[in-house]
Order: sequence, then structure tokens, then C-alpha cells
Amino acid sequence: MDKYPITVIGEKKLRKELDNLTNIERPKVIDAISVAREHGDLKENAEYHAAREQQSFIEGRIKDIKLKLSNSEIVDPKKITTDKVVFSAQVKLYDLNDEKEITYSIVGDDEADIKSGMISVNSPIARSLIGKKEGDIASVEAPSGKKEFEILNISYG
Repeated sequence: MDKYPITVIGEKKLRKELDNLTNIERPKVIDAISVAREHGDLKENAEYHAAREQQSFIEGRIKDIKLKLSNSEIVDPKKITTDKVVFSAQVKLYDLNDEKEITYSIVGDDEADIKSGMISVNSPIARSLIGKKEGDIASVEAPSGKKEFEILNISYG
């Protein structure tokens, strides 16, 4: 199976979520199921069914996080020594269409948050930036049309 890149921060967030789900949320929902069972007939017990649904979601998420962590390759940006855009780069761009500066960090799929300037390595913008250097122009086919970005700065860490 292929390894999926994840930043050090992304890995810490996943481990924190896993810890919360296994040590806090799972016991809470087990207690809620136990309490709901005491209310009698399980066929018409909405509390019981809601708690079981929540338990199913929690167990699924725990399984998903464990799989992601076992198949991840942690990339420490502080150890990267290149002048090209690669995974975990923070890239300052000049949007030639809108004439404004934007900064993106290229992260794993689970870490992406466009509002925070974190874009997935698999996004069209990130794919157009990978391998480019400062001063290069990256073209992206966006739903709104072709966009062009000049790479102003690349940093790691």
C-alpha cells in the first residue's frame, strides 16, 4: 500500500483526535447506551438508537484514523533542503488575475483547510506548483477559468 504524506502538525492533530475518541468519547457513548437500555423497550427507544448511531460513527472514525496513521509518511519541513516547491512548502504567490498576494501551505488531504491557507497536495493549485521555483509562473485550470500565479517565495518550517 502507498504511503500518504502528512506533516508533523497533521500527525499530532490526528493522534490527539484518536486519543479523544478512544479515551473520552467512546466511554461517554458506552455510558449513554447503558442508560438508554434501562429505559425499556429498545425498538422504540430513540435515545438508545441515537447512542448506537454515535457509537458506530466513533468506531468508524477510530478505525479510519488508525488506518491513516499506519499508512502515513510524516514529512518534517525543517529537514527539507530544496529550492523547489514540494510537500509541506509554504508558498507565497502573486495572483496575476486578481493582482493580489496569497500564501498557501501544501499539506496532506486530511489537513487541508482553505480558510487557513492550507491546500491539499492533490489540489489543482498544489499540483501546478510542485516542482516550480521562485519566479516561475504556475497555471491552473479552475472552474472560473485559467488562473496564473507567480511564485514569490518558498519556505519550509
